[in-house]
Amino acid sequence: MATLKLGAIIDERPVRLTIELPAAVHRDLAAYAEVLARETGTPTEPAKLIAPMLARFMASDRAFAKARRSADHSAASTPVST
Repeated sequence: MATLKLGAIIDERPVRLTIELPAAVHRDLAAYAEVLARETGTPTEPAKLIAPMLARFMASDRAFAKARRSADHSAASTPVST
């Protein structure tokens, strides 16, 4: 069996967001949750998958990482006036 990109879900203090998903995306999210539950033995509600999926997506986006490093570097090199 192929390994899923998403592993066990870590429970952290959440920040509440309200979003609308296309029905097809929600169906796929529910199907992913079912496959993940079979693989890990831990049932997970589909909504709990959204944050780790987004985090993994952003962590693997090289252009985002480069832009973030560039922004962090610019902020660090800007002198702070008092």
